[in-house]
Amino acid sequence: MSGTTAVDRTSGAVAFGGAGAPLHPDDLPDGLVVADASGRVVCFNAAAARVTALPAEEALGRPLETALPLEDLDGRRWWRLTDPYGGLSTRTGQPERNLLLPGGREVLVSARYVRERPGGPVVRLVVQLRGTEARRRTERSHAELIATVAHELRSPLTSVKGFTATLLAKWERFTDDQKRLMLETVDADADRVTRLIAELLDISRIDSGRLEVRRQPVDMAAAVRRHVAAQTARGQRPDRFLVKVVEPLPPLWADPDKIDQVLGNLLENAVRHGGGTVTMEVAPATTSAGAEGTAVTVSDEGPGIPEGAMSRVFTRFWRGSKRGGTGLGLYIVKGIVEAHGGTITVGRAERGGARFRFTLPVGAPAFLAQS
Repeated sequence: MSGTTAVDRTSGAVAFGGAGAPLHPDDLPDGLVVADASGRVVCFNAAAARVTALPAEEALGRPLETALPLEDLDGRRWWRLTDPYGGLSTRTGQPERNLLLPGGREVLVSARYVRERPGGPVVRLVVQLRGTEARRRTERSHAELIATVAHELRSPLTSVKGFTATLLAKWERFTDDQKRLMLETVDADADRVTRLIAELLDISRIDSGRLEVRRQPVDMAAAVRRHVAAQTARGQRPDRFLVKVVEPLPPLWADPDKIDQVLGNLLENAVRHGGGTVTMEVAPATTSAGAEGTAVTVSDEGPGIPEGAMSRVFTRFWRGSKRGGTGLGLYIVKGIVEAHGGTITVGRAERGGARFRFTLPVGAPAFLAQS
Protein backbone atom coordinates (compact mmCIF):
# COMPACT_ATOMS: atom_id res chain seq x y z
CA MET A 1 0.00 0.00 0.00
CA SER A 2 1.48 3.34 -0.98
CA GLY A 3 1.29 6.30 1.39
CA THR A 4 0.87 10.02 0.89
CA THR A 5 2.82 12.98 2.25
CA ALA A 6 1.33 16.37 3.08
CA VAL A 7 3.44 19.38 4.11
CA ASP A 8 2.08 22.24 6.23
CA ARG A 9 4.16 25.20 5.06
CA THR A 10 3.32 27.31 8.11
CA SER A 11 4.16 24.87 10.88
CA GLY A 12 6.59 22.57 9.12
CA ALA A 13 4.50 19.53 10.03
CA VAL A 14 4.51 16.67 7.57
CA ALA A 15 1.74 14.10 7.73
CA PHE A 16 2.73 10.68 6.44
CA GLY A 17 -0.34 8.65 5.85
CA GLY A 18 -2.11 5.75 4.33
CA ALA A 19 -5.32 4.14 5.44
CA GLY A 20 -4.67 4.74 9.15
CA ALA A 21 -4.06 7.83 11.25
CA PRO A 22 -1.34 10.15 9.90
CA LEU A 23 2.10 10.07 11.47
CA HIS A 24 3.34 13.39 12.78
CA PRO A 25 7.09 14.10 12.44
CA ASP A 26 7.34 14.84 16.16
CA ASP A 27 6.38 11.19 16.76
CA LEU A 28 9.68 10.08 15.25
CA PRO A 29 12.53 9.24 17.66
CA ASP A 30 15.21 10.65 15.32
CA GLY A 31 15.63 14.12 13.92
CA LEU A 32 13.87 14.74 10.61
CA VAL A 33 14.64 17.68 8.33
CA VAL A 34 12.94 18.01 4.93
CA ALA A 35 13.91 20.56 2.27
CA ASP A 36 11.82 21.24 -0.82
CA ALA A 37 12.93 21.44 -4.46
CA SER A 38 14.40 24.90 -3.89
CA GLY A 39 16.46 23.76 -0.92
CA ARG A 40 14.38 25.50 1.77
CA VAL A 41 13.45 23.71 4.98
CA VAL A 42 9.78 22.73 5.12
CA CYS A 43 9.95 20.29 8.04
CA PHE A 44 12.04 20.41 11.22
CA ASN A 45 10.70 18.04 13.85
CA ALA A 46 11.10 18.17 17.62
CA ALA A 47 13.94 15.61 17.65
CA ALA A 48 15.87 17.68 15.11
CA ALA A 49 15.42 20.76 17.29
CA ARG A 50 16.69 18.79 20.29
CA VAL A 51 19.74 17.42 18.45
CA THR A 52 20.73 20.75 16.90
CA ALA A 53 19.59 23.03 19.77
CA LEU A 54 17.83 25.14 17.11
CA PRO A 55 14.11 25.99 17.48
CA ALA A 56 12.00 24.74 14.58
CA GLU A 57 10.55 28.19 13.88
CA GLU A 58 14.05 29.52 13.23
CA ALA A 59 14.85 26.74 10.76
CA LEU A 60 11.64 26.63 8.74
CA GLY A 61 11.75 28.52 5.45
CA ARG A 62 15.51 29.03 5.55
CA PRO A 63 17.96 27.49 3.05
CA LEU A 64 19.11 24.11 4.24
CA GLU A 65 22.74 25.20 4.21
CA THR A 66 22.09 28.00 6.70
CA ALA A 67 19.50 26.19 8.83
CA LEU A 68 21.72 23.12 9.15
CA PRO A 69 25.33 24.32 8.62
CA LEU A 70 27.11 20.97 8.78
CA GLU A 71 30.84 20.45 8.35
CA ASP A 72 32.85 17.27 7.96
CA LEU A 73 35.72 16.41 10.29
CA ASP A 74 38.13 18.29 8.00
CA GLY A 75 36.15 21.54 8.35
CA ARG A 76 34.58 21.47 4.86
CA ARG A 77 31.01 22.72 4.36
CA TRP A 78 29.02 19.54 3.91
CA TRP A 79 26.21 20.74 1.65
CA ARG A 80 28.63 22.50 -0.71
CA LEU A 81 30.77 19.39 -0.79
CA THR A 82 27.94 16.97 -1.55
CA ASP A 83 25.80 19.37 -3.65
CA PRO A 84 22.57 17.32 -3.45
CA TYR A 85 20.62 19.49 -5.92
CA GLY A 86 23.32 19.99 -8.52
CA GLY A 87 25.37 16.82 -8.32
CA LEU A 88 25.07 13.59 -10.27
CA SER A 89 21.46 12.81 -11.13
CA THR A 90 21.98 9.12 -10.38
CA ARG A 91 22.63 9.67 -6.67
CA THR A 92 19.95 8.57 -4.23
CA GLY A 93 21.39 9.90 -0.98
CA GLN A 94 24.21 9.88 1.55
CA PRO A 95 24.97 7.06 4.02
CA GLU A 96 25.15 7.87 7.71
CA ARG A 97 28.32 9.62 8.80
CA ASN A 98 29.67 11.70 11.65
CA LEU A 99 29.44 15.47 10.99
CA LEU A 100 29.84 18.62 13.06
CA LEU A 101 27.39 21.35 13.96
CA PRO A 102 28.57 24.87 14.84
CA GLY A 103 30.51 24.75 18.08
CA GLY A 104 31.93 21.31 17.29
CA ARG A 105 28.90 19.27 18.40
CA GLU A 106 28.91 15.87 16.72
CA VAL A 107 25.82 14.48 15.00
CA LEU A 108 25.12 11.43 12.85
CA VAL A 109 23.61 12.45 9.50
CA SER A 110 22.12 10.51 6.60
CA ALA A 111 20.21 11.88 3.61
CA ARG A 112 17.80 10.69 0.97
CA TYR A 113 17.40 12.42 -2.41
CA VAL A 114 13.80 12.10 -3.60
CA ARG A 115 13.26 12.37 -7.38
CA GLU A 116 9.99 12.08 -9.27
CA ARG A 117 11.72 9.95 -11.87
CA PRO A 118 15.14 8.29 -12.18
CA GLY A 119 17.70 10.88 -13.24
CA GLY A 120 15.28 13.73 -12.62
CA PRO A 121 15.88 16.74 -10.40
CA VAL A 122 15.68 16.46 -6.60
CA VAL A 123 12.19 17.45 -5.50
CA ARG A 124 12.68 16.75 -1.83
CA LEU A 125 15.73 16.23 0.39
CA VAL A 126 15.09 14.17 3.51
CA VAL A 127 17.73 14.32 6.24
CA GLN A 128 17.88 12.13 9.35
CA LEU A 129 19.77 13.35 12.43
CA ARG A 130 20.84 11.33 15.43
CA GLY A 131 22.85 12.26 18.48
CA THR A 132 26.10 10.44 19.14
CA GLU A 133 25.36 9.62 22.79
CA ALA A 134 24.35 5.99 22.11
CA ARG A 135 27.44 5.41 19.98
CA ARG A 136 29.64 7.00 22.65
CA ARG A 137 28.14 4.75 25.31
CA THR A 138 28.86 1.73 23.14
CA GLU A 139 32.41 2.89 22.53
CA ARG A 140 32.95 3.46 26.26
CA SER A 141 31.54 0.02 27.00
CA HIS A 142 33.91 -1.59 24.48
CA ALA A 143 36.85 0.40 25.87
CA GLU A 144 35.96 -0.68 29.40
CA LEU A 145 35.69 -4.30 28.27
CA ILE A 146 39.15 -4.12 26.66
CA ALA A 147 40.63 -2.52 29.79
CA THR A 148 39.03 -5.15 32.02
CA VAL A 149 40.25 -8.01 29.87
CA ALA A 150 43.76 -6.57 29.69
CA HIS A 151 43.85 -6.22 33.47
CA GLU A 152 42.51 -9.71 34.11
CA LEU A 153 44.90 -11.30 31.60
CA ARG A 154 47.99 -9.52 32.86
CA SER A 155 48.13 -11.23 36.26
CA PRO A 156 47.83 -14.91 35.20
CA LEU A 157 50.04 -14.46 32.15
CA THR A 158 52.72 -12.78 34.26
CA SER A 159 52.54 -15.70 36.66
CA VAL A 160 52.72 -18.27 33.87
CA LYS A 161 55.67 -16.52 32.25
CA GLY A 162 57.49 -16.09 35.56
CA PHE A 163 57.15 -19.67 36.75
CA THR A 164 57.94 -21.27 33.38
CA ALA A 165 61.01 -19.07 32.91
CA THR A 166 62.19 -19.91 36.41
CA LEU A 167 61.70 -23.64 35.91
CA LEU A 168 63.48 -23.62 32.56
CA ALA A 169 66.46 -21.69 33.93
CA LYS A 170 66.82 -23.42 37.31
CA TRP A 171 65.10 -26.79 36.97
CA GLU A 172 67.75 -28.74 38.86
CA ARG A 173 67.71 -26.42 41.88
CA PHE A 174 64.11 -27.16 42.86
CA THR A 175 62.71 -30.14 44.72
CA ASP A 176 59.90 -32.19 43.23
CA ASP A 177 57.42 -30.58 45.64
CA GLN A 178 58.51 -27.09 44.59
CA LYS A 179 58.22 -28.01 40.92
CA ARG A 180 54.75 -29.46 41.49
CA LEU A 181 53.61 -26.30 43.31
CA MET A 182 54.79 -24.03 40.50
CA LEU A 183 53.28 -26.23 37.81
CA GLU A 184 49.95 -26.36 39.67
CA THR A 185 49.99 -22.56 39.83
CA VAL A 186 50.67 -22.37 36.09
CA ASP A 187 47.84 -24.82 35.44
CA ALA A 188 45.39 -22.80 37.57
CA ASP A 189 46.36 -19.55 35.85
CA ALA A 190 45.96 -21.16 32.43
CA ASP A 191 42.45 -22.22 33.46
CA ARG A 192 41.74 -18.63 34.50
CA VAL A 193 42.79 -17.34 31.09
CA THR A 194 40.67 -20.02 29.39
CA ARG A 195 37.60 -18.99 31.44
CA LEU A 196 38.12 -15.34 30.56
CA ILE A 197 38.34 -16.11 26.84
CA ALA A 198 35.18 -18.22 27.12
CA GLU A 199 33.42 -15.27 28.80
CA LEU A 200 34.45 -12.96 25.97
CA LEU A 201 33.13 -15.38 23.36
CA ASP A 202 29.85 -15.67 25.27
CA ILE A 203 29.48 -11.89 25.46
CA SER A 204 30.14 -11.60 21.73
CA ARG A 205 27.46 -14.20 20.97
CA ILE A 206 24.95 -12.66 23.41
CA ASP A 207 25.42 -9.14 22.04
CA SER A 208 25.06 -10.33 18.44
CA GLY A 209 22.13 -12.65 19.18
CA ARG A 210 24.11 -15.71 18.05
CA LEU A 211 24.18 -17.66 21.32
CA GLU A 212 23.21 -21.20 20.31
CA VAL A 213 21.22 -23.45 22.62
CA ARG A 214 21.66 -27.18 22.03
CA ARG A 215 18.76 -28.73 23.91
CA GLN A 216 19.08 -32.09 25.61
CA PRO A 217 17.27 -33.66 28.58
CA VAL A 218 18.60 -32.04 31.76
CA ASP A 219 18.18 -33.36 35.31
CA MET A 220 18.25 -30.02 37.12
CA ALA A 221 18.23 -31.51 40.61
CA ALA A 222 21.23 -33.72 39.80
CA ALA A 223 23.03 -30.76 38.23
CA VAL A 224 22.53 -28.66 41.38
CA ARG A 225 23.81 -31.45 43.63
CA ARG A 226 26.84 -31.91 41.37
CA HIS A 227 27.78 -28.24 41.70
CA VAL A 228 27.40 -28.36 45.47
CA ALA A 229 29.65 -31.44 45.57
CA ALA A 230 32.25 -29.57 43.51
CA GLN A 231 32.23 -26.73 46.05
CA THR A 232 32.77 -29.09 48.96
CA ALA A 233 35.58 -30.82 47.05
CA ARG A 234 37.28 -27.42 46.85
CA GLY A 235 37.24 -27.08 50.62
CA GLN A 236 33.84 -25.59 51.45
CA ARG A 237 32.07 -27.06 54.48
CA PRO A 238 29.27 -29.46 53.45
CA ASP A 239 26.96 -28.02 56.11
CA ARG A 240 27.14 -24.63 54.41
CA PHE A 241 24.85 -25.85 51.61
CA LEU A 242 21.19 -26.81 51.70
CA VAL A 243 19.55 -28.35 48.63
CA LYS A 244 15.76 -28.50 48.37
CA VAL A 245 13.98 -30.29 45.55
CA VAL A 246 10.22 -30.10 45.10
CA GLU A 247 9.07 -33.07 43.05
CA PRO A 248 7.83 -34.11 40.62
CA LEU A 249 9.80 -31.88 38.27
CA PRO A 250 8.69 -31.50 34.66
CA PRO A 251 10.99 -32.92 31.96
CA LEU A 252 13.42 -30.17 31.02
CA TRP A 253 15.18 -29.76 27.69
CA ALA A 254 18.07 -27.30 27.82
CA ASP A 255 21.73 -26.92 26.94
CA PRO A 256 23.50 -28.84 29.75
CA ASP A 257 26.82 -27.02 29.36
CA LYS A 258 25.18 -23.60 29.56
CA ILE A 259 22.98 -24.63 32.48
CA ASP A 260 26.16 -25.75 34.27
CA GLN A 261 27.59 -22.31 33.53
CA VAL A 262 24.55 -20.60 35.06
CA LEU A 263 24.50 -22.81 38.16
CA GLY A 264 28.24 -22.57 38.67
CA ASN A 265 28.21 -18.79 38.41
CA LEU A 266 25.27 -18.27 40.77
CA LEU A 267 26.66 -20.72 43.34
CA GLU A 268 30.15 -19.23 43.16
CA ASN A 269 28.64 -15.78 43.53
CA ALA A 270 26.75 -16.85 46.68
CA VAL A 271 29.83 -18.50 48.18
CA ARG A 272 32.19 -15.64 47.41
CA HIS A 273 29.99 -12.63 48.16
CA GLY A 274 27.35 -14.07 50.48
CA GLY A 275 27.47 -15.56 53.94
CA GLY A 276 25.90 -18.23 56.12
CA THR A 277 23.99 -21.09 54.56
CA VAL A 278 23.63 -21.16 50.79
CA THR A 279 20.25 -22.61 49.82
CA MET A 280 19.49 -23.97 46.36
CA GLU A 281 15.89 -24.89 45.63
CA VAL A 282 14.60 -26.62 42.50
CA ALA A 283 10.85 -26.65 41.94
CA PRO A 284 8.25 -26.82 39.19
CA ALA A 285 7.04 -23.39 38.10
CA THR A 286 5.00 -21.51 35.56
CA THR A 287 6.87 -19.18 33.22
CA SER A 288 5.86 -15.57 32.57
CA ALA A 289 4.22 -16.80 29.35
CA GLY A 290 2.10 -19.30 31.29
CA ALA A 291 4.05 -22.37 30.16
CA GLU A 292 5.25 -25.24 32.29
CA GLY A 293 8.80 -24.87 33.54
CA THR A 294 11.40 -25.34 36.24
CA ALA A 295 12.63 -22.71 38.68
CA VAL A 296 15.95 -22.65 40.51
CA THR A 297 16.48 -20.33 43.47
CA VAL A 298 19.91 -19.59 44.94
CA SER A 299 19.96 -17.60 48.19
CA ASP A 300 22.42 -16.85 50.97
CA GLU A 301 22.47 -15.20 54.39
CA GLY A 302 25.04 -12.52 53.66
CA PRO A 303 24.64 -8.74 53.53
CA GLY A 304 22.61 -8.94 50.33
CA ILE A 305 22.45 -6.43 47.49
CA PRO A 306 21.48 -2.79 48.17
CA GLU A 307 18.08 -1.85 46.77
CA GLY A 308 19.59 0.85 44.60
CA ALA A 309 21.98 -1.64 42.95
CA MET A 310 19.49 -4.38 42.07
CA SER A 311 18.62 -2.80 38.72
CA ARG A 312 22.31 -2.97 37.72
CA VAL A 313 23.11 -6.51 38.84
CA PHE A 314 22.78 -8.04 35.35
CA THR A 315 24.67 -5.29 33.54
CA ARG A 316 28.28 -5.53 32.40
CA PHE A 317 31.03 -4.94 34.95
CA TRP A 318 28.73 -4.90 37.97
CA ARG A 319 30.54 -6.19 41.03
CA GLY A 320 28.88 -6.92 44.33
CA SER A 321 32.09 -6.33 46.25
CA LYS A 322 35.77 -5.59 45.78
CA ARG A 323 36.73 -9.26 45.84
CA GLY A 324 37.90 -9.44 42.26
CA GLY A 325 36.23 -10.86 39.18
CA THR A 326 35.47 -9.31 35.83
CA GLY A 327 31.89 -8.31 36.61
CA LEU A 328 30.74 -10.17 33.49
CA GLY A 329 29.36 -13.36 35.04
CA LEU A 330 25.81 -12.27 35.85
CA TYR A 331 25.51 -10.50 32.49
CA ILE A 332 26.33 -13.83 30.81
CA VAL A 333 23.96 -15.71 33.12
CA LYS A 334 21.08 -13.45 32.10
CA GLY A 335 21.95 -13.88 28.42
CA ILE A 336 21.99 -17.68 28.71
CA VAL A 337 18.69 -17.83 30.61
CA GLU A 338 16.98 -15.54 28.09
CA ALA A 339 18.41 -17.55 25.18
CA HIS A 340 16.49 -20.52 26.65
CA GLY A 341 13.31 -18.42 26.71
CA GLY A 342 13.50 -18.04 30.48
CA THR A 343 13.68 -15.19 32.97
CA ILE A 344 15.92 -14.36 35.92
CA THR A 345 15.31 -12.02 38.85
CA VAL A 346 17.21 -10.83 41.90
CA GLY A 347 15.83 -9.89 45.28
CA ARG A 348 16.37 -10.20 49.01
CA ALA A 349 16.31 -13.58 50.72
CA GLU A 350 14.25 -14.26 53.84
CA ARG A 351 17.33 -13.91 56.06
CA GLY A 352 18.64 -10.81 54.38
CA GLY A 353 21.02 -12.18 51.76
CA ALA A 354 20.81 -12.12 47.99
CA ARG A 355 18.23 -14.26 46.23
CA PHE A 356 18.56 -15.18 42.55
CA ARG A 357 15.77 -17.07 40.84
CA PHE A 358 15.66 -18.21 37.22
CA THR A 359 12.82 -20.00 35.49
CA LEU A 360 13.17 -22.05 32.31
CA PRO A 361 10.37 -23.42 30.11
CA VAL A 362 10.39 -27.17 29.54
CA GLY A 363 11.78 -26.32 26.11
CA ALA A 364 11.22 -29.39 23.95
CA PRO A 365 13.41 -29.22 20.83
CA ALA A 366 11.78 -28.36 17.52
CA PHE A 367 11.80 -31.89 16.10
CA LEU A 368 9.81 -33.15 19.12
CA ALA A 369 7.44 -30.19 19.17
CA GLN A 370 6.51 -30.84 15.54
CA SER A 371 5.93 -34.55 15.95
